[in-house]
Amino acid sequence: MEAFTDVLLVTANVGSLFDNVGEIQNEWLQELYKTIHSHNPQFIALHFQEVGGKDYMVNMGHAENFFWNIESSEEMKDFDRVCIYVDNQFQAEDRFTALGSLYFIHKALKNIYQYDFNDTAYCCLVTHSHLSLLQFKWSRKGFMRTRWIIHNQGLDLVNVHLFHDASNLVACNSSPSIYSANRKHALRYVINRISDSRYSPMPFILFGDFNFRLDTLSLVQHLSIAADVQTVKKECSNEVEKIICEEKDNDHQVVLHIEEKLFAYLHQAVFMEDNGRALLKYDEEVAAFHDVIKEEDITFPPSYPYSEEYTKPTQYMKTRCPAWCDRVLMSHTVQEFIHKGDDGEKSIVYNTVGPNVCMGDHKVMV
Repeated sequence: MEAFTDVLLVTANVGSLFDNVGEIQNEWLQELYKTIHSHNPQFIALHFQEVGGKDYMVNMGHAENFFWNIESSEEMKDFDRVCIYVDNQFQAEDRFTALGSLYFIHKALKNIYQYDFNDTAYCCLVTHSHLSLLQFKWSRKGFMRTRWIIHNQGLDLVNVHLFHDASNLVACNSSPSIYSANRKHALRYVINRISDSRYSPMPFILFGDFNFRLDTLSLVQHLSIAADVQTVKKECSNEVEKIICEEKDNDHQVVLHIEEKLFAYLHQAVFMEDNGRALLKYDEEVAAFHDVIKEEDITFPPSYPYSEEYTKPTQYMKTRCPAWCDRVLMSHTVQEFIHKGDDGEKSIVYNTVGPNVCMGDHKVMV
């Protein structure tokens, strides 16, 4: 494919938008539209996770309104073809992925086709398309796959949501943690599924909430290297209830306090200074997949867990250790191809959206 098309790939865990309906949605949408205007793409892929939020049975109606607001907005008027895929089978809780994938095609883009996995054929896109796609489901996790041809180049776009760290204390037990191992198995499964012979393998881009975390045990050892570490156990069992790291001087100030859903570090600025670059060495989960996937350089702060308070858009919550959960990963062939069009200039942007605006607990990634 010699012709190049400007493409905007966006991943967003939107659970906060539905758990706090109306509070942050308008600013969130304005930041999205600013990004679209800034890059002027001809093809937009929006991959959403946690559609409907935690109370999805109540909020799925709000999700329909949210998608309609995007589709019908003035900012999207030049995108004359839209494909929307949403898992709304929330009654089947054990198989509901809460994923949503939206694709917008600009009126100037003509040479584009989408694959129908049922008919095993490519189709021209009309105003609205709802072709079959491939999904694999874990409870409120899983992946959603679409296949495209743009200017004669085939490409799979995969929306992914992997398992989170349920307990900070369990994450501290080993390096890598049991949660990291679970995500590794799950992501390897996704890559194997989209690369197997059931359908002709294509270059692919995976973008979503991978829930990648820093190596918690190694990081905690680093953060507490000059502190006294106290492990507090429950009275009725031998189970660890909290980990407290205090400075060794006379005032014994608490530097780090960890509980199941608490990660309170005194010097939080370390996660923002130089975009958290000093902590990237603890971001190890992608390394296991370098045989099949690549990623652009990370030059932005951890994307999670930001405060959901409207007035604290740049602060992290003290529930989890900040991490680069939200990512855009690609097969080797995709990275080689997108850099062909650089012409000596950096034409690829990999960053967060709305750094100074409350976007929920996850910053949007492009």
